[in-house]
Order: sequence, then structure tokens, then C-alpha cells
Amino acid sequence: MTGVAQRDRVRGCLLGGAVGDALGAGVEFLSLAQIRGRWGPAGVTDYDTIYGRRGAITDDTQMTLFTAEALVRLRCARGLGVRLEPVVALHRAYLRWLHTQAMRSAHPAFDDALDGWLIRVPTLHSQRAPGNTCVSALTLAQPGSVQYPINDSKGCGGIMRVAPIGLCGERPFEIGCQACAITHGHPAGYLAGGAFASIIALCMQGVPLADAVTRVRQDHGPVLGVDVGTAIDRALAALASAPRSAETVESLGQGWIAEEALSIAIYCALSARDFADGVLLAVNHGGDSDSTGALVGNLLGAAWGAAAIPPAWLAELELAEDIGALADDLAAACEGVAVDPARYPPR
Repeated sequence: MTGVAQRDRVRGCLLGGAVGDALGAGVEFLSLAQIRGRWGPAGVTDYDTIYGRRGAITDDTQMTLFTAEALVRLRCARGLGVRLEPVVALHRAYLRWLHTQAMRSAHPAFDDALDGWLIRVPTLHSQRAPGNTCVSALTLAQPGSVQYPINDSKGCGGIMRVAPIGLCGERPFEIGCQACAITHGHPAGYLAGGAFASIIALCMQGVPLADAVTRVRQDHGPVLGVDVGTAIDRALAALASAPRSAETVESLGQGWIAEEALSIAIYCALSARDFADGVLLAVNHGGDSDSTGALVGNLLGAAWGAAAIPPAWLAELELAEDIGALADDLAAACEGVAVDPARYPPR
């Protein structure tokens, strides 16, 4: 779909990821047998009620939004002549997220009234089962980095939040790795995120999704390592020869670790007949269903645009208006259009 407008791809990526997250939120931690026992052979086909409502997002979307906000702030800072490194902006954004999770003693307090609009969204101050690795890493005095790992975790808490990095196309592999390494120090934990952001970046250029995956595998193959390279290869092999089923999804892993989440996301996105088909395949398995759903929603939204997302799901999606507004600001900033710096102060 090369004719999709850039802004529609940005909206599709952020809203699509949130939809996939919300669809998977109600079945995370359930086995495939439990899912089918409750919802029937097809599994879950719509939002369940969780956190008191239908269409509720989890920490996956919360952290993705703060990633997107960091990128807008970065470009606002440049427009004001303020030098700000991407990893600094991202780390600061994740500390704002930590602040919303009522963990305000870990670092100097943020001023909700002065630190931009996203931190003032009440719903983002709800705890949605934040990942222990993200929380513990962000409470430390210094962020982790590729050069100086903070731990040996390769959980999917890094890859789940980096899709916005691919939307602007600025060094997506490098910055995607850096963003993950802030909290996840195992090479697979950050290399999977770099690969994922790079696939998104190619989709933004109108490269078909299958070609984008192939190019990332080829271009970054020497540095992806065995874990991530093998995970991509397994997804492509399953696509070529295995039955299209939840059981095939489960053969790729459960998605709790980064390379398995990437493998499942690639398989489900490339086999998708349409947006709904792809994200439902991604959430109906025994594993980290909200994260794999979010990644597939990111991919299909970037590839096909927001118009591909079923309107009924968007209508019930928590924070849909705010997510759309942030997507529009990110798209404008990536295009070099001025964005109100009062909404995104360079701090």
C-alpha cells in the first residue's frame, strides 16, 4: 500500500498497537486451552472487560506513548536550538512514565503542570501491571546502554515500546537498540527492538511488509546475533510451510522474551488477511498476548494505515483521542512542521 499517507501510517501504527494491546490484555496469562474454553474454538474476537472497561490499554501502550512523546520533544528541542540526544530524551520520557505509576520517589519529582500534556492524562496514572524489569531498571541512578548493560534481561518490555522510533526514520536500528537497552541489557533484548523499529521505518517508506522483514534480516544479519536472527528465520519458515494456526504461533514461543515476541509478530503480520485477522491471530495463544498483539498492530498499522483498523475497535479504545493527537504531533514533527513547544517542553 504505497499510496498511504505518512500521517495515516503514523496514526495506524500507534492506534493499531493500542488496539492489539487492548485485545490481548484480557487473555494474557491464559493458556490456549483456557482461551478456547472461555471464548470458543475461535478464541477471543473482541475486547474483554479488564481494568474496569472494554478496550483498556496496558503498560505496553503507556510506554509506547512516552516513546512517541520523547521523539516529539527531541524535535521541538532542535527547533529551539537545544541540543538533546535521543537516548537522553527517551530515558527522561520513561522516567515520566515511572512517575505516573506512583513511583515518584525514585527520581527528582516532575512537575505535572509544567512538564507537557501527556503526563497530565489521568488514565496514564493507572497501574496496568508494569513490567518488573522496566520499573527496577528505571529506579537506578543511571540508565542502561548497549555499551554498559544494566542487567541481563531480554524480556519483551523493550521491543514492545519502540515502534515510534521507526516512524521518523532517523537511525531506527541504532536508536531502537539504545531505547531498549535503557532497561534491557541482554543483546537479544535490544537487538530485537532495533530490528523491529527498522521494519517499521521501511514500512513508512512504502516498502511492503514482507520485503521490509527480508531487508532488515539481510542488512542487519551480521549484528543480529543467533537469538534474533534465528527468531526471524523461524517466523519466515513457519510462514512458508506450517499450517496457519494458534499452534504454529505457539511453536515460535510465548512472546515473553524479545526475540520470541518479534518472531510471533512477524509471522502473524505477514500471514494477516486484514488487520483484524492479524491481531487476533497474535493474541490467541498462551503467552504475552497483549505485547504480541501490540507489535502486530504496530506493524499492520504502519504498513496499511489507520483506515485498516476496524472502526468499532477504535470507537471503544481507551485514550483513542489522545493517541490520535499524539500521533498527529509526531507525524508533524517528523515532517519538520512546528509543534507547540509548550505541549512538549525540551526537558
